[in-house]
Amino acid sequence: MKVYHGSYTFIENIDLSKSIPNKDFGKGFYVTKFRQQAESWAKVIGRRYKTDGFVTEFAFYDTEFTERLCKVKHFDAYNEEWLDFVIENRNPFGKMHDYDIVEGPVADDKVQNRISRYLDGLICKTDLLEDLKWHEDTHQICFCTLKSLLTLQRADRKQFSLLSCIGEPIVEKLVTDFGFDEQTATDKFFTSKIFAELDDKKNEMFCKDWTEIYELLKQELK
Repeated sequence: MKVYHGSYTFIENIDLSKSIPNKDFGKGFYVTKFRQQAESWAKVIGRRYKTDGFVTEFAFYDTEFTERLCKVKHFDAYNEEWLDFVIENRNPFGKMHDYDIVEGPVADDKVQNRISRYLDGLICKTDLLEDLKWHEDTHQICFCTLKSLLTLQRADRKQFSLLSCIGEPIVEKLVTDFGFDEQTATDKFFTSKIFAELDDKKNEMFCKDWTEIYELLKQELK
């Protein structure tokens, strides 16, 4: 899936330490599948920093492998669960969630105004959610952990798309050959020395056939 990040500058590398807390889905790196939404945000934040703004394009590998690697939460629409989740994250004293990736609608300025009225007791939750049914489509994905960033790659790079293709069959073989469950097999692969070499952009091990890499991994596990 192509996704976009709007900012005042081009994103060369993602640094989660620079992420702002108490946003809709918590602290993390945010993207959207709607380029126009990213462009609008780039203009807003660009004016703040006195630049034209910039949209960086990424590829998000939303695969079964991603679901095994990360704890993922999807919100398909503005609903009560989404509302409670956003309010908890926007509360400076709220409880931090433990998801790696969260996807769902955006609490933009219009929605935030409605939420503020609800929190002030001016409207009830039922009326708020009914009103939100007519809000225009919005979308965001928050990458909350370093592990989650393995599923996101700048569009002009190929390494992690190949890495995903390598990882899926290796995890399946670990389940078959070692009797691991899927979560354990995934953890074994991503914490191995072999994976660290695959993740190193200075070498081209990720260009090897996955069967060769699996044989090296088996030697390491033994």
